[in-house]
Amino acid sequence: MGHANDKLYTVRAETRGIVDAAARAWQGPGRERDLLVQSLKAAGAATLAWAVSGWWLQDPVALMAPWVAVVLVQATVYRSLFKGLQQLAAIAVGTLLAAGAEALTGNILISVALVLPVVMLLSNWPRLGDQGIYGPTTALFTLTSAPVSSLTVSHRLLQALLGAAIGIAVNALILPPVHLRNVRENLSSLARGTQETLASVAEGLAQGDWSADTPADWRRLADQLQQRQESLRSARLWSHESLRLNPRLPWTSREKLPPALPPESEDQRWGSIVSQVYAVVSTMVDVADENRTIPTPDQQPLREYGRLLADLAAACEARAEMICEPATPDGPHGALDEALEAVERHHGALHKRLTDERYVSPGTAAVLGTLLIQAQNIWHDIAPDAWPRAAARA
Repeated sequence: MGHANDKLYTVRAETRGIVDAAARAWQGPGRERDLLVQSLKAAGAATLAWAVSGWWLQDPVALMAPWVAVVLVQATVYRSLFKGLQQLAAIAVGTLLAAGAEALTGNILISVALVLPVVMLLSNWPRLGDQGIYGPTTALFTLTSAPVSSLTVSHRLLQALLGAAIGIAVNALILPPVHLRNVRENLSSLARGTQETLASVAEGLAQGDWSADTPADWRRLADQLQQRQESLRSARLWSHESLRLNPRLPWTSREKLPPALPPESEDQRWGSIVSQVYAVVSTMVDVADENRTIPTPDQQPLREYGRLLADLAAACEARAEMICEPATPDGPHGALDEALEAVERHHGALHKRLTDERYVSPGTAAVLGTLLIQAQNIWHDIAPDAWPRAAARA
């Protein structure tokens, strides 16, 4: 019964995920709509290729054109062209080697046994990339689907060329993809994930008595931050690639393009913040460990440090808002200034108390000193322009 309930829950979760994705695609631009557009373009390119090769030209190997066309509607125009050249080379090698082997042996089985090892090795050639697999599959199609002759070989190559031309043309001329939005979305996700991690640690310090699962939750959030950072790097690479050989850019006004890319300095800013947040989490996991090797800090200074982290979380949230709404800076800038004032206030008070031996034990001073330096680094990365003045006052 329990197993059936688990299956039912999985089906419901998958169905809900599909419905939510469809709703997001309907509501506005985003990853889901980009995926929908690319899928429809691939289906349209394959249909057009079949209409030309199978219906109009009545070619005996018309399958090749839609097969190539559907694969070459890639995520960027540059990738479509680059993958198209790789695929055509793999198809040509597979077809010609298969035809040559059949002409020499006159036997399909022997030809398959001779050709497949060669084309399988060639499919791993780095210059063919992930398109190398089309060499052995084309060789099999050539040897098993029809009598091998110079006519069928030439038709197969011409159909592959036709499909590549249609797939690339559809991708380049019909809503050519420009992946600028993904950088902003991933950068915002990284900023909000940073805010969530800091807020979680701050909440645990405010409660004082955390469970055994609390450090594991902190570590999970920190690991997710690093995954989001990798997603941001990937999105940045995709955005640069989508601008190459894209005919949409000179034909479309700037107002109709996706929002401009945030500067790469923002990637560096948040990369530095994430590394410091990870250091804070690592220290706090050691503090929470029952078998700790570091001194046990006093609870009251930890609570005050938690308030400092909560202020840093609010500053990260304000920075995330500035990423999402760069055209309306008043609200986010006001929230950022307010959060930074609270950071400066709590940082100064905690720094002053840590230097007072009557207030904290030497062990607490050592641990909190390390945590305070890490918080200072996060503060500096969030607002480097304000840091010199704040540091001087501190």
